[in-house]
Amino acid sequence: MTAAQLRPWIRPTLSGAWVRRLALFLVLFAALWGSHPALAGQLDRAGIERYFPAPLVVGERDGALPVWPILKQEAGRYEVFAYAFESIDLAPIPGFGGTPPDLLVALAPDGTFRDVKVVSHHEPVFLEGLGSEPLFAFVEQYVGLSARRSIRVGRPNARGSGASAETTVDGISMATASTRVINESILGASLAVARAKLGFGAANVGLKVEARPDADESLSVPDLVARGWVRRLTVTHGQAEAAFRDAGMDPIDDGPGDRPLTDLTFAYLNVPAIGRSLLGPDRFAALMRELGPGDHAVMVVSHGSETPLGEDFVLGSIPERLAVTQGGLAVNARDMAIERRGAAPDLPSGPWTVLRITGAAGFDPSAPWTLRVKLVRERGQILSEKIVREFSADYTLPATLFVREAAEAGPSWLDPWRARGPELGVIALALAWLVPVLAFRRGLVTDRQRFAIFRLGFLAFTLGFIGWYAQAQLSIVTLVGLVRAATVTHDLAFLLYDPPSLLLWAFVVPTLVVWGRGTFCGWLCPFGALQEFTAWLARPLRIRPITVPPRLDFWLRQGKYGLLAAILLAAATGSPLADTFSEAEPFKTAITLYFVRGWPFVAYAVGLLVLNLFVYKGFCRYLCPLGAGLAILGRLRVLDWIPRRAECGSPCQLCKVRCRYGAIAPSGRIDYPECFQCMDCVTIIQDPQQCVPQVVAAKHGRRIAPRPVPAE
Repeated sequence: MTAAQLRPWIRPTLSGAWVRRLALFLVLFAALWGSHPALAGQLDRAGIERYFPAPLVVGERDGALPVWPILKQEAGRYEVFAYAFESIDLAPIPGFGGTPPDLLVALAPDGTFRDVKVVSHHEPVFLEGLGSEPLFAFVEQYVGLSARRSIRVGRPNARGSGASAETTVDGISMATASTRVINESILGASLAVARAKLGFGAANVGLKVEARPDADESLSVPDLVARGWVRRLTVTHGQAEAAFRDAGMDPIDDGPGDRPLTDLTFAYLNVPAIGRSLLGPDRFAALMRELGPGDHAVMVVSHGSETPLGEDFVLGSIPERLAVTQGGLAVNARDMAIERRGAAPDLPSGPWTVLRITGAAGFDPSAPWTLRVKLVRERGQILSEKIVREFSADYTLPATLFVREAAEAGPSWLDPWRARGPELGVIALALAWLVPVLAFRRGLVTDRQRFAIFRLGFLAFTLGFIGWYAQAQLSIVTLVGLVRAATVTHDLAFLLYDPPSLLLWAFVVPTLVVWGRGTFCGWLCPFGALQEFTAWLARPLRIRPITVPPRLDFWLRQGKYGLLAAILLAAATGSPLADTFSEAEPFKTAITLYFVRGWPFVAYAVGLLVLNLFVYKGFCRYLCPLGAGLAILGRLRVLDWIPRRAECGSPCQLCKVRCRYGAIAPSGRIDYPECFQCMDCVTIIQDPQQCVPQVVAAKHGRRIAPRPVPAE
């Protein structure tokens, strides 16, 4: 079709009234975007104390950061047990309700999660859907994991028991996008606290440093000591007495001060030149097999008169008096409970341990680290008090002994795009196939039988793949989220966590300008497809459709616009009624939750399907708030794309009678805001055997062409 042929089908420029309405809408949207309340946590000291009761003590809130130190009495003094904070104060990432979830996070000084609780949320899939219990169980998975690692949300039951258990949490079916937003909120807030309080940040997340397998040579213990690859930590009696004397304790030993009290030899074992030389080839190979991916091993041999590995030490536990630290932070190091034999004969004799440092700790063996030992004395007999003093020795290996991989790059919303790549590819191919079918009105559309098969097949794809499998049912909830983002968060990132839905929105919005509402409502709405398939039952059930009187039909159609206005107004004013009114959509029940929901919601969704048997697509025509929003935006349509003839409407009424949506006026004009783009009228007007004017013209030996008729 040439430009001259296309010109009659192009709609005139929007009227001045519509330009003024559009400008007013943009001004109101800009005003909403610029005036929003600040987001803040909900918990004061009393609220925090409810989550951390005695014997824990809530300290004073930090002056620079909204963080509460949680204290625990240890050895006669209070030590930080965790830092508690609300995610909304530090990482207010909007969820699919348009407002950020608020999680209470307790982060231990070593970067592990003590606890995570849900304070509040507005995620639609959990509100009156799955219920909040699955969400509560989801956040409990973080307890024991480390903020030093890049934690990802996997599929349900994806966590396993291997290395993935330390970097993956199980997702929730039908709530993958919401759980990823919550994961990002927890990690974003935790890393902000870690940078300020614990000394590490995003640079440590996902850290992977491994010993080079070719860093192997046969070395004796003296050679290792000379290179600094085996170090010694010695505390003499004199040093210990001096340290405890500062605490006001009387001396308990008057012997020579240079006698070793605690004497430790330690080394990092993963480097083959160190581990094989100290353990021997067989024991070193066994150790490497026992270590998990990314794990590290440190040997500590004690040969002083006071050993941190006493008779009461339990194999496989965390030594209470030994600690590995890096950057001033304690690293979780646990005894491996391996067989205590096979060490190099040149090492001093005494009890020894191999400490495992898991990959979750974010430990970097190529950077300096420290071994610390605690000495403990008791003062007093009735109410004894434990006094603790620490001694340390540093350890450093050349960076050339290691292979260092950079942390995983990219924001967390990239994860769902990578994981759902195949689904996105299938949907994109389907959309690419749909466009030419709808665009070329003399192609497949003109073949009544083939087009009917194509339409049914595409609707089955929409319902089965786009809806039930990919969970890409577009919803008024997205518009609610946009309004809340405009009035509260100014952040649209929540859209990125649901790639299939965003892909559909990216397709639907441009088609509103070309074809109007019908492309989505007639082809890409899973619930709409379910209604069309349900309507097939009307004939075998001998149900005759009800013809709604024109005046009543007109007023019923206004209902969806009133519902849309109520939902958006409630969202703009921050009212929870927005979520309640949004339940007018049965999409969550029928598509997202597969009808597995409370009986009132199921009864409502099933009732709409039953209504569909009598009033074809009654929900879409009279109640759907999303359809109303798309119909309004569809007013920007630039094409009157449905062909008409001079005889359409007078005398021919065939298209009007066949249109089950009631989108064709008696005059033959198309009501595009109510058109569902089923293409039945296009098929009729292009078919010489169906189109009445063509049939009549053929009898008189004439040929007629379609012409545009202005839309209502």
